[in-house]
Amino acid sequence: MEVCLIDDNAVVTAYEMKMKRVTHTDIDVAAIKIAKYDRRLNNYLFVTTDYIDPVVSEYAATFYEKLDGTEIAILDCLGFLRHFLHLFHRIRVDYLSAYQALVLSEPDSAVSQTLKEAFLALRQSAESGE
Repeated sequence: MEVCLIDDNAVVTAYEMKMKRVTHTDIDVAAIKIAKYDRRLNNYLFVTTDYIDPVVSEYAATFYEKLDGTEIAILDCLGFLRHFLHLFHRIRVDYLSAYQALVLSEPDSAVSQTLKEAFLALRQSAESGE
């Protein structure tokens, strides 16, 4: 998935979704993709349903300087939701409803019951601010 600014075709953030743990190799491949891209990316974000190894996350952070300010980061499903909500603040209820349908429809192998419960608590918190 790629996110562009309104009225601009320039990709500013790229998302790579994984149903597995993100590895050093994944980070290296992303860095190669970023270096070959003809425009500057602000962020390259991995979204995973698996455990995020702190060592791999720290490794990803080392590429910021090497890639002229492009951030590589790893988010879990809730981190992705928090990150994405700032883009959709005005339509957050519609976004939350669509995301909730996707999260709740996934089998436990992809999204655990604990994560589903945490999402619902986050949603309740977001809606109470309306």
